[in-house]
Amino acid sequence: MSAARIRTLLFSTLYPSTARPLHGIFVETRLRHLLATGAVETRVVAPVPWFPSTDPRFGDWARMAATPAFERRHDVEVSHPRYLLPPKVGMSIAPFALALGARRAIAKLIREGFDFDLIDAHYYYPDGVAAGLLARWFGKPFVVTARGTDLNVLPQFAVPRRLIQWTARRAAASIGVSKALIQVLAGLNAPAERLLALRNGVDLQRFRLLDKVESRRALGLPEAARILLTVGHLVELKGNDIVIDAIARLRQQGTDAFLAIVGDGEERGRLQAQAEARGIAESVRFAGAVVNAELAPWYAAADCLVLASSREGWPNVLLESMACGTPVVATRLASTPEIVREPVAGELFEPRTADALEAAIDKVLRRRTDPNVLRTYAEQFGWDATSRAQVELFESVLAMRSLRCREVAL
Repeated sequence: MSAARIRTLLFSTLYPSTARPLHGIFVETRLRHLLATGAVETRVVAPVPWFPSTDPRFGDWARMAATPAFERRHDVEVSHPRYLLPPKVGMSIAPFALALGARRAIAKLIREGFDFDLIDAHYYYPDGVAAGLLARWFGKPFVVTARGTDLNVLPQFAVPRRLIQWTARRAAASIGVSKALIQVLAGLNAPAERLLALRNGVDLQRFRLLDKVESRRALGLPEAARILLTVGHLVELKGNDIVIDAIARLRQQGTDAFLAIVGDGEERGRLQAQAEARGIAESVRFAGAVVNAELAPWYAAADCLVLASSREGWPNVLLESMACGTPVVATRLASTPEIVREPVAGELFEPRTADALEAAIDKVLRRRTDPNVLRTYAEQFGWDATSRAQVELFESVLAMRSLRCREVAL
């Protein structure tokens, strides 16, 4: 490859915007670290379902409608073309609607001089399938990154499964953010030689050691309590109801446990009612959504981060917490053993019950982990290795494409 920067088109519905700043933040974070290598130049096409109203009563649909058609984030140009997503049949036709909705925006980029080298797609279905269609239309190679639900749930449905397999056969590479996802791809008969595990990293500058007492004071948290923290969208699969039950049990056993819930979502009202019913409403704080750049004090203030999810791809909150010196307790899932590999990191629990979670939390609280030791453990999960591997992959894909073109010419 020459010294010229590789031009990539990042394609995904999972990308933040001014209207939804936390949506797909993990995709943007990986891109920011990739761009920091200086080896890549990128434009982003992040389609949004069309919706007719920005009235707040429509919730997330209204925020989608309020998403600008074009914006700059961290000096990256981002287009948000609209696509139609009809109810009932949306799952089956989504890749085709997505590709058709994005086609004009991508053609415009090329006309304006950004004739990209490859498509870097994130989320296998429908985004990766749509990327496969777009790659065929524009004559470009493409790679797809699987992130969790796209492979852990959607292949159970016949149409998505067939389209995922179609995409895997045509992709120059299929990336999984965990080894577990690579195994799922292998089980779907994706070509083994084109599978690559590239874990997410953690921003070691953003997430750092901070003083626990000062963090608690700044956030208005009780200074003497054993503080448990959850971070994420308040949806059923995150298991915050299990966490609330475990906190109630810990308090019944005499532990002065306090739960801080950072995040917002459809489950908030039900969770607040549950805390009231368990008699621990005064020991639970619903902090609402917090932007990623402001999470470090929350992690530093806690004695333990808790993640009781029923499924995850690569839960970065675990790494963020560790980088701030706070141990974790998480459900034993396919990917979590790749993160929580040593006792200093925390505990994994199963079955996914309040009893098992309470026992794991109690074990971590009694251990009193040294934040400096945990920080050292977290430093092995920085972004540098992943970003280098991405660049090497892109170079390999383009070198192989160049070789094939020469062979055809001969």
